[in-house]
Amino acid sequence: MKNKKTIFALAAVLIGSFVALAHSLTTGAAPALAFAARNGQIHITKLCPDYHGAAGDHCMIATSTLSELPPGTTVYYDQAFGIPAGNLDSNIMLFVSSGDWAVGRCTVEGATGKGLCTASDGVGQLAGFTARFDVVIDSASGITYWDGTYSFEALPGR
Repeated sequence: MKNKKTIFALAAVLIGSFVALAHSLTTGAAPALAFAARNGQIHITKLCPDYHGAAGDHCMIATSTLSELPPGTTVYYDQAFGIPAGNLDSNIMLFVSSGDWAVGRCTVEGATGKGLCTASDGVGQLAGFTARFDVVIDSASGITYWDGTYSFEALPGR
């Protein structure tokens, strides 16, 4: 009896899958797998000629291994450098273009130039985006390195 229940349950799942696939093919709707989560490694370099430590200053992404954060993406910092003393602890906005941006937070120790940035979500092509970056500021070259991991979570109803 148990084997029959298992067979019927598997048959129901298979039939439901075929119906959903047929529906997506006839209506043009994307199958659910098209919106599956993805993740990986990310490497970014930033240049900050317009960052002077004031709230609202920004940097620009120079290189990126993630197409959703292309070169030219602006990183805005909401809080000023020096709070807490000698450090940066700021909300950030990763602005690709109108309708494509994400939010996060960066904390960097001023004395070492090392820190951590995270992104927690976004809109447009950055909807469902999360990331964790280790930060290293090379004061000699003026380049900031963000290296870490990212993921995009499938969002229901979108």
